[in-house]
Amino acid sequence: MEHTEKSKAHVGKGLLQKIRLYLSEKSLPSPSDREKLDHDFATSTSFHGVHNVVRNRSRIRKVVWLAVVLGSVLLLVWQIYGRLIHYFTWPTTTSVEVQYVENIEFPAVTFCNLNRFQTEAATKFGIIFFLWHIVSKVLHLQEISTNSTGSKEAIDFLASHQNFSITEFVKKKGFYLNRSTLLECDFFGKPCGPEDFVHVFTEYGNCFTFNHGDNLQAKGKVGVSGRGLSLLFNINQEEFTDDPTLGFVDAGIVFAIHSPVKVPQLDGLGLLSPVGTHARVTIRQVKTVHQEYPWGECNPHIQLQNFRTYSTCGCLKECKARHIEQLCGCVPFLLPGNGVECDLQKFYNCVSPVLDHIEVKGLCTKGTHNSSCPVPCEETEYPATVSYSMFPSHQALKHLSRKLNRSWDYIRENLVNIEINYGDLNYKITQQQKAVSVSELLADVGGQLGLFCGASVITIIEIIEYIFTNVYWLCILFLLKILDMTQGTSPPQNCLGNKNGIEEC
Repeated sequence: MEHTEKSKAHVGKGLLQKIRLYLSEKSLPSPSDREKLDHDFATSTSFHGVHNVVRNRSRIRKVVWLAVVLGSVLLLVWQIYGRLIHYFTWPTTTSVEVQYVENIEFPAVTFCNLNRFQTEAATKFGIIFFLWHIVSKVLHLQEISTNSTGSKEAIDFLASHQNFSITEFVKKKGFYLNRSTLLECDFFGKPCGPEDFVHVFTEYGNCFTFNHGDNLQAKGKVGVSGRGLSLLFNINQEEFTDDPTLGFVDAGIVFAIHSPVKVPQLDGLGLLSPVGTHARVTIRQVKTVHQEYPWGECNPHIQLQNFRTYSTCGCLKECKARHIEQLCGCVPFLLPGNGVECDLQKFYNCVSPVLDHIEVKGLCTKGTHNSSCPVPCEETEYPATVSYSMFPSHQALKHLSRKLNRSWDYIRENLVNIEINYGDLNYKITQQQKAVSVSELLADVGGQLGLFCGASVITIIEIIEYIFTNVYWLCILFLLKILDMTQGTSPPQNCLGNKNGIEEC
């Protein structure tokens, strides 16, 4: 055991001696060499002002130049610190540019009847309004009282109609679009019809979109301002009537103008055109570009599964559908997804409580970059200016009465004329931009270096080389000191010095 420990100690001492021998072979500068290195650096560096401190023999001038150099360095540090602080606040600017073009894409327009269900069906299933109130909760949160009369009737209805499908009911008994409800359709002088519209479900039930992203027949670019889409609807109030006791007291068409690849938003954003009026809608195209985080709030990496283009509305729908499918095992028909459709029993017992849970816990939020659905990086909107006039005129009323074989009162109470066109062939781009880019930051810092110290990248390399050389020498000296202390050599004893300075023991 003792022999092994002695062997290990011997090996350790041998290794330390090899390291000490290797370090001692490195040429270390003498104090005079180090002074010469410092002097040469001070007189040859491109850092302005330093050589004046070294070369001047007058102490007053040395002090003045030293104060100038230190003051310039302090100002430089202050300026660079301010520039870095400003850069890391991620500032942005907003630019607005108007582009004039020869052709511009016509938007999609989604139309809905304010009266959602046919009178016969609504009379037969009076509870349908309360049920629709529950179903449409997936689009906008609303409180449903469990102690109300409608709630009790809904429970009885669900018990006796277990196979009742709200989807099929709305499709068959809701608003429909055919030659009797769409009397006239004109798109830039070319006739159009119900076949040019795509059916979509919204909070208004059956709705129909013209120039939908999947409907290539109607899609086109506009080359003339002042003309566009002209429609004449017959809302047929006698056949489509909602319950006025629930607040549905209007008659007319609600429509939304949106991008062909975007989900229509009608709740709170739809435009209304009442019966007996001619609504002239003048639109313009506005494109908005948001910066990604940290400059802005958008996230370019988010992709939606059921929509080709990202939008906040589409993202919120997918978020709600995902949570409902996980907790209820089905997908509501107003939300996107390929899962099993929720029946009314699931709507009432599971979907509605889950929506309350999503709202309370904040599981589907929008706006900021760390929310479930941040703002889109690019979006196209169509701000509209709407003007109204009475429709039809006295002479037109006689003409339409003969043409449609309807009374004057019927025409006044059921016909809606809507015209949508561009005011000018231009679009506005509102773009959020980085106020300071990396290249601008480097240029600013370089300018501060040159202004206060006359320095450049070469100067910084010179200073780094000088510091590295001194640190290298100090490290070698420090390691040699440690090795000397580790060896623990004892001082010589009984040693005397003779006249020639030779020690004798």
